[in-house]
Amino acid sequence: MDYRNLGASGLRVPVLSFGAGTFGGSGPLFGAWGNTDAEEARRLVDICLEAGVNLFDTADVYSAGASEEVLGQAIRGRRDAVLISTKTALPMGEGPQDWGTSRARLIRATEDALRRLGTEYIDLLQLHAFDASTPVEEVLSTLDRLVAVGKIRYVGVSNFAGWELMKSLAAAARRGYPRYVAHQVYYSLAGRDYEWELMPLGADQGVGALVWSPLAWGRLTGKIRRGQPLPKSSRLHETAQYGPPVDDEKLFDIVEVLDAIAGETGRTVPQIAINWLLGRPTVSSVIIGARNEEQLRQNLGAVGWSLSREQIERLDAVSTVTAPYPYFPYRRQEGFGRLNPPIV
Repeated sequence: MDYRNLGASGLRVPVLSFGAGTFGGSGPLFGAWGNTDAEEARRLVDICLEAGVNLFDTADVYSAGASEEVLGQAIRGRRDAVLISTKTALPMGEGPQDWGTSRARLIRATEDALRRLGTEYIDLLQLHAFDASTPVEEVLSTLDRLVAVGKIRYVGVSNFAGWELMKSLAAAARRGYPRYVAHQVYYSLAGRDYEWELMPLGADQGVGALVWSPLAWGRLTGKIRRGQPLPKSSRLHETAQYGPPVDDEKLFDIVEVLDAIAGETGRTVPQIAINWLLGRPTVSSVIIGARNEEQLRQNLGAVGWSLSREQIERLDAVSTVTAPYPYFPYRRQEGFGRLNPPIV
């Protein structure tokens, strides 16, 4: 397993990390993902650690805290061997203090997460969404205090727009508060919007990407193909409405190229899709999930080898889409492009 610094921080993370969304799964979304219990979770954690994957990502909203609880049980007795990433901000109840990132909510949410995880500190706390109703200075000063007392080691965000992240980074620099070092984002061959603004921002500001749903919400598994019905076993029957939109025709084109490269390399479609992401700028770690040992071992096979330049170019070409305004001039017109050199 290779390791990379998380953004401009000193935290070293594996290029693959494990998403615990299937742990303790319940409800229409997370129940469809999986319902791994503590014993099964411990086995999956064992396999991850054997492979060098020591970063485990969860969130308080995953199955109303059950994911954190099961993860805490699965890592019991080996806290020093793992890195824990969790998220907060989304509603955990109907009350006025049950959502957002106000000072009161952040403190309580952190204490609740620590209790569920059975740990004294969180390696990486990420804000699951931008709370426009709370001043960024209030958010950052609260995180500063939580870092100072040792309950949080690093801070990051998830699903922020470019201006939301930049506003927060500017306030942190101005006030001397901890800077966000991670941005957990949706990024896949079937969804490359991250590249238009958030990737250049991350490169400029030292914010590393933690990629969620690298298989496009289960669409890049190799089981979904042109002219064939959706497999009965696909979780998309229950979860498609919750995930990022995907153009079906574009998806089928991508899968056909993935199929061809799978034949050339002897790798699986998911392994190729994940490996492509590992070569993208600003990506610190790709979060993989698994409902069972077989899925986990297959996804772990995405590392330890490389696609050829020609194969990468084919994947780039089939998955590219025209960027919206104001981004497309910088990709199409020479004068604009000089002002915005490619990220390397």
